[in-house]
This record gives sequence, C-alpha cells and structure tokens, in this order.
Amino acid sequence: MGSLGGRRMIVVGGSTGIGRGIADAWAAAGADVVVCSRHRPADAGHLSWERLDLTAPKHARERLAGLATGGVDVVCFSAVYYGEARAYFSKVAEGEWRRQLEVNVTGLWLTLGAFLPALREAGPGLFVGVSSEVAFNAGPGRSGYAASKAAAKVLLDSLGQEEDSVRVVQLLPAGMVDTPGIRRRRPADFDYSSYAQPSSFARVATELAVTAGDGQHGESLVVDANGDWGSTNARSAVSQSRALT
Repeated sequence: MGSLGGRRMIVVGGSTGIGRGIADAWAAAGADVVVCSRHRPADAGHLSWERLDLTAPKHARERLAGLATGGVDVVCFSAVYYGEARAYFSKVAEGEWRRQLEVNVTGLWLTLGAFLPALREAGPGLFVGVSSEVAFNAGPGRSGYAASKAAAKVLLDSLGQEEDSVRVVQLLPAGMVDTPGIRRRRPADFDYSSYAQPSSFARVATELAVTAGDGQHGESLVVDANGDWGSTNARSAVSQSRALT
C-alpha cells in the first residue's frame, strides 16, 4: 500500500483500542506518529506520546495547539468515553452525561479547531474520525453515548461538506472490538473469539493515509473483523444494542 515515511500523524485517543491499532499501522508504514492520551501507551517505543486530557479544556487547547505546529499530514480522533455501563436514562448521573459530551463531542471540536489549519496546508490533509454504529442506531441503555456519537458523526459530515483542502473520513467497526475498555465490562471468562481486534483497522487506515483519503472524502466506512471495509451508503451499520436485564 506504500510508505508513509516522512509524514507526521497525530492520533488523539491512541493509547489503546482502535486508535492504538491505527497508530501502530501508521508507524509500521514509516510515519512519525504522536499519540495523545491521558495514559502512556504500553509497549510503544515506536510511537511518541503527549499527555492530553480532553476533560480539561484549557490544558487540551494548549496541548493541541502545540502539536499542530511543525506540519501535520493526518489526524485521527479516536478518543471516547462510553460511560460506566449500559444503563437506562433515569439511572445515568448528570456528570456522566457531561463527560460523554466533553470527550466525544467537545474533544473532537477542539481537535478540529487546532489541526484544520495545518491539515489545509498539507494539501490535502486527512482527518479520520473513529465512529460507531450507535451513531446510526438508537438502543436501550446507551442514550448518552448514542447522542454524543451521533453529534460527532454529524459534525464531521458537515465539515466534510465545507472543506475543499481537507478530506474527512469516518471509520466504524462492523461489530464489537476486543479492547481494554470492553474487557472492563465483561466477565473474566468471556469468549472474545467473535470480536474484531484493533489491528483489523490497519489496512484501511494505511490505505487512507497513503492516498490522503482520495475517493473516500465524506464517507463512513464499516470495517469488518477481517479488515475488509465498505461504505455505509452500500451496507447498514448493524446495531449492537441488546435488551437490558
């Protein structure tokens, strides 16, 4: 798929999960990759790291502004706050709702504000947003998460219609992904054999970076566990909702 040598990439929320899979793929292709997260990525000597807390807006603005200097070719926003657990609306505290908005929506907004000028200069730059099927599907016990991810999707959809010099592409898993965040919410003996891995995103992320998203601007791409992908214009984003017990 080509080399990314000499190109600088930023992954916001890349210490674990899908963001980490994307960061690892870009670094393996030769890119200089900076991961921004609250916690240092484990076993990541091939990645640079900057501490970033999106729930502290002043700190986040300063960090992101600093990272935007010196040239940036691609930015990925993969930061997410799911919530403590799936729960009915009446059981969710206001603080959890506010944190979902702070990270999933305002964090994205701050990231875009910081990096769009540099991405425009890259001509064309690429912005990759990690989305979710929940942005397309309502479901019980996920009202705050669904609302915040839907807002993030529409924010990027709208930006894609505005921008001529920055390509905007969103990626979402076709099913569940085996990540530390998911493992914290599953029993110790849970079988993850049907789940995708963060590395499932390696091929599509690398191809998008090599081509700067050529031909995919404005798309939302559903990524399968085997690494294949397709547009949501041609296939549905299947709901992962389930009844609460």
